[in-house]
Amino acid sequence: MVPSRPLPGTCRTLLLFLLLVCGLLSPGSQGQEFALRVQPQNPVLHAGGSLVVNCSTECPDPKLLTLETSLLKEPVGDGPGWVAFKLSNVTSDSRVLCAGFCNGSQMISPSNITVYRFPDQVELAPLPPWQPVGKNLTLRCQVAGGAPRSQLTVVLLRGQEELSRQRAAGEPTKAEVEVTATVLAGRSDHGASFSCRTELDLRPQGLGLFENTSAPRQLRTFVLPVTLPHLVVPRSLEVGTPRQVTCALDGVFPSSEAEVQLALGDQMLNPAVTRSRDRLSATATVTALADQEGPQDIVCNVTLGGETRESRQNLTVFSFLGPILNLSESSAPEGSIVTVTCMAGARVHVFLEGFAAAAPGQPAQLQLNATEIDDQRSFFCSAMLKVDGEVLNRNTSVQLRVLYGPKIDRAKCPERLKWKDKTNQVLQCQARGNPAPQVHCWQEGSSLEVPVGTPFFVNLKYQGTYRCQAASSRGTYTLKVVMDVQGRNRPFVTIFMAVLVIVGLVTVAVALKYVHGVKRRGIYKVKQENASLPLTSVQPIETVAEEPS
Repeated sequence: MVPSRPLPGTCRTLLLFLLLVCGLLSPGSQGQEFALRVQPQNPVLHAGGSLVVNCSTECPDPKLLTLETSLLKEPVGDGPGWVAFKLSNVTSDSRVLCAGFCNGSQMISPSNITVYRFPDQVELAPLPPWQPVGKNLTLRCQVAGGAPRSQLTVVLLRGQEELSRQRAAGEPTKAEVEVTATVLAGRSDHGASFSCRTELDLRPQGLGLFENTSAPRQLRTFVLPVTLPHLVVPRSLEVGTPRQVTCALDGVFPSSEAEVQLALGDQMLNPAVTRSRDRLSATATVTALADQEGPQDIVCNVTLGGETRESRQNLTVFSFLGPILNLSESSAPEGSIVTVTCMAGARVHVFLEGFAAAAPGQPAQLQLNATEIDDQRSFFCSAMLKVDGEVLNRNTSVQLRVLYGPKIDRAKCPERLKWKDKTNQVLQCQARGNPAPQVHCWQEGSSLEVPVGTPFFVNLKYQGTYRCQAASSRGTYTLKVVMDVQGRNRPFVTIFMAVLVIVGLVTVAVALKYVHGVKRRGIYKVKQENASLPLTSVQPIETVAEEPS
């Protein structure tokens, strides 16, 4: 009778070995005529599966047909010349023996059970966060489980491209096996997906090709040049005055992934970053604070792939207060004393109207007795500060207003005016003063007012004496003007007519005298007796008197 449960491991192995030895040494086995068959022969079974094994023979009277195995078995049927057992929970490769006796001779037929299992784990080891372009990258595929290992292949992939194909070595009972491959990282690998795949090829056993692929991992490659960023900053920076700084670096890949930081000392700036192909440029506005006065550093950091390139430039933060120009009175009455003061911050040298202050940081001052000519006078102050070998200059000005009473310029407003009747004229009796005065001219003895500074039509009614008065809050000023209006062209016509009459009378008298003189003048005759004789005059009978010259 065949036991339903397997013997303990050591005893079971010894029993199988003894049976095999006895069978080999048995004289009957050498002359065995009938074969013992095992079905299926050398089966392949998924781990944990079940299998029915049939032992059969053509021996007419077989004895003690059985299946020797270390696996859990259960009889499922028998008949003349055969017996069948079910093997359950097959988890490892095993060897089974069908055994029996025929005519006193022992029969033995072995069969190997191959157990296959898919890998418990197929994983690509984590890739570095960033991989420098031009450096070797080692891919590591970790495989746990999987059998039979002789038919298990590990493939490393970039996308669908095979990078490496290797047999999975080692025993499947070991926790893990690692398969590696090395590739040279390039720019084209940035963003590429890498994975690994196992292939359990059971096609020779009539089953098929079983694949198991790991989750993909994405690679990021980068290029960060050894050159330092180009940093452009001003030599000096005034407190409270915004200035621009720029930082640029060429040859950065991928520039979209690079980070830029700009800082003035401990003050972080907020740069605007532009990226064009492999060029990275950052611009920021920096405004220094009062507590940063003195030497400072502007620092630019470009970070990519865990690497940093840093540049720094020195500058001087300074305060330049002023110049501040003040008047003791911005509107001073005429005759008052006005003080003009110019000052600036520490270390600043000021110049007021070309005269320097006693020392840097000291004010410059002057005084004047305000007069009319000082009205709208501008005072100039310049300030000079040396910062890091550079001379900075600033200027300011202020205007003085002098309050003085109204005055009318007699040169423009003469005492006597001679104008012709029925003409357009302008009375230029305008006044100066601060505040600006109002000027009015009235005819004495009447309410007739003449406009000042604008054209008006003159006639005989404007003849007379006028009082012109300029008035403002500073007082009044009065002048008298005599306006002589003459009739248009009458004396000239009278004189002209008299001259014409006299000229006419003289002309008539001269003409009459001339006619009378011609009648009394002598007549000359020529005597032609001899052509050779000279001409002689014939004296008139009467003597004519000589015309007075």
